Amino acid sequence: VQLQASGGGLVQPGGSLRLSCAASGSTFGVHAVGWFRQAPGKEREGISCINRSDGSTYYIDSVKGRFTISRDNAKNTVYLQMNNLQSEDTAVYYCAADAMLYCEGSLSAADFTSWGQGTQVTVSS
Repeated sequence: VQLQASGGGLVQPGGSLRLSCAASGSTFGVHAVGWFRQAPGKEREGISCINRSDGSTYYIDSVKGRFTISRDNAKNTVYLQMNNLQSEDTAVYYCAADAMLYCEGSLSAADFTSWGQGTQVTVSS
C-alpha cells in the first residue's frame, strides 16, 4: 500500500489544520493507520491511531482533546484534525499503516510497515 500525506502548513498558535493520509494500492490490507511526528532534534513519536475493524482510536496525552483522528473507508483516507495548535506541535507529520496491527496503546514506528512521506506543520506567530 502507498500512503500520501498532505495538509501541513504554517498556522498561528491556536489555529487548526487537517492532515490527510490517502492510501492506494492494496488498501484492503490496511487495518491500523497511525500518525507520527518528528520535531527537529527529537525522536519520532506516535500521536494517534485508528483501527479499521471497530473504529477505535488512540491518542497520546499531549494531543487528547485537541486532535481527532477519523477515517473514510470509501475514500481510503484517514484524517487528523488538529485544533488549538501550539508551538510544541511543530514537526514533520507522517502517516503509517499496517495490515495486522490493532493499535490500542503507545505506538511504535517499528509496528507499521507502510509509511507516507512527511508533511510539515509549523505553528508560529
